[in-house]
Amino acid sequence: MTSVEPDRETVRTAITLATRAPSIHNTQPWRWRLGDGSIHLFADRTRQVTATDPNGRDLTVSCGAVLHHVRVALAALGWATAVHRVPNPAVPDHLASLELTSYDPTDSDVAAAAMIARRRTDRRRMSDWPVSPDHLERIAGQVRAHGALGIAVVDPAARFALAGAIAQAAVIQESAPGYTLELATWTGRARASGDGVPAANIPARGRHDDPDTRRFSHGTLAPHTGKRYGQQTELLLIATSGDDVLSRLRAGEAASAALLTATGLGLASCPLSQPLEIADTRRRVRDHVLGGTAEPQLVIRLGWAPTSAAPLPATARRDVDDVIAASGE
Repeated sequence: MTSVEPDRETVRTAITLATRAPSIHNTQPWRWRLGDGSIHLFADRTRQVTATDPNGRDLTVSCGAVLHHVRVALAALGWATAVHRVPNPAVPDHLASLELTSYDPTDSDVAAAAMIARRRTDRRRMSDWPVSPDHLERIAGQVRAHGALGIAVVDPAARFALAGAIAQAAVIQESAPGYTLELATWTGRARASGDGVPAANIPARGRHDDPDTRRFSHGTLAPHTGKRYGQQTELLLIATSGDDVLSRLRAGEAASAALLTATGLGLASCPLSQPLEIADTRRRVRDHVLGGTAEPQLVIRLGWAPTSAAPLPATARRDVDDVIAASGE
């Protein structure tokens, strides 16, 4: 690369940090190709979980999250990005092309990148401290700033409908062919695994399970100690006007911005895609929570972790060389 372009090691550093992005079952379904002064993001269909995500919505949303993560990482390293989303319809898995220009990072850029390493998906029960409306609006504002709708589901009827969709989706999926095997393949893994959800990040099953989160087996994460009367969680629904690849990609970018903002506020968070993976429950969310006016793409569960909660370990990520395509590939 020339002197007005980032050196390859800088780009590798940004991609290494970006791979901390959340993805369905931590499959990390993305692939990068490097050009002169540009970076290209591709969907990696070999990592699609077809029983859970048959139409690839979760995969594309996951790729949107890593796209936002890499832009945050590059900004902190002094490189602004101009993004061309879905640049070549003839190559549908080419999701984005990023052109890089030199940039003076701000303190906010550096702080946002620091949140990438701090963020965790927390599936444990939350404390009974409420999340303030100001925090919810700040997070929802970040969703809107990234081209999606962010709706805090606070209306009791809407919350009841969403909770019902979550429960119904779990029942449908658990009886679907291939789902249980696929879930077992990608979860309950050893800490050293480069992908999938480690057992150490899955709460051990018990009477204090959270009804909103997906039911994983083989978890070894002990429940927090201390008081157990109730919890306060908020559900933030991310939606888009359409349901094409571009809409899903935008939803993933917005989800990434929301999660990093929540982390900066000290909140615990957990993306929930299960109620949107089944056509019937997705329609239920669209019609009874969104009033039929938008397409739901992801739910984010937010709350305060109990003061007694132990820090969550970081989940493993694939080596950067495994996600960057070799020259000519």
